[in-house]
Amino acid sequence: MSMPFYVAPEQWMKDKADFARKGIARGRALAALTYADGILICAENSSATLRKVSEIYDRIAFAGAGKYNEYDRLRIAGVRHADLKGYSFSREDVDAQSLANAYAQMLGDVFTHEAKPMEVEIVVAEVGADPSDDRLFHILYDGTVVDEHGFTVLGGEADAIGARLKDTYTAGQPLDAALQAAVGALAGSERQLTAKGLEVAVLSRGNGRRAFRRLTDDEVASALGGAAVAPEPQADVAPATSTAEEAAAAGDADQSAEGADPAPDGNGATGEDPDGDMPTGDSDS
Repeated sequence: MSMPFYVAPEQWMKDKADFARKGIARGRALAALTYADGILICAENSSATLRKVSEIYDRIAFAGAGKYNEYDRLRIAGVRHADLKGYSFSREDVDAQSLANAYAQMLGDVFTHEAKPMEVEIVVAEVGADPSDDRLFHILYDGTVVDEHGFTVLGGEADAIGARLKDTYTAGQPLDAALQAAVGALAGSERQLTAKGLEVAVLSRGNGRRAFRRLTDDEVASALGGAAVAPEPQADVAPATSTAEEAAAAGDADQSAEGADPAPDGNGATGEDPDGDMPTGDSDS
């Protein structure tokens, strides 16, 4: 009978922590920060369908970095937890702190008892009636909860991005300035991020009960000081009818080439097309 391979608990936990940190570092970063009228969450995300930032409840938002399928599963669990608590008691009883504690227990249990930890970091944000009531909770892969003040950064290169954001962040700044600070910290000095490569949402005190709102590409571009996002270029569409001059010119060309004088039809075309491949002017735009 072979003896089982023994690993010291300290080494096992260290290996799992290193594994989780490496997985999170491969993900794109996001920044959450307070501004004059609420909380801004800005993530580097070029996908239009896979969301890193979502609404959990009336005045609560969720954002994750790391493996998408894992933090999206946490998002769904948070929505169910909030809905059940709000239905059983009252909507006012659902708050970010209780939700962060629930997430911490889930992540802590997985990290302690499962062979593979979750490769995620998440933030739970809640906007209050006053700026002093705003809450930012940063939950790590092992269930550690950090009550952040002002701003927090998740994902790859979080330390470097946090250092850059610390130099440009100011408490109580307007939304445009907060977004510029967040994007500048995410991009650094060697890159430039555009509106199409960002996912931006706010929890605004001025939005009523449903405080969560996503910013469009045009709004982001305008806040960053650029022009509105231009629409995708469309292919030129051939005209459906020809002018009288074009019809006459086409008729002259056919007459000289074939010795015949085809009469134009009612739409100004030059006659029947024996090969059946006459352009119809209905090309895709």
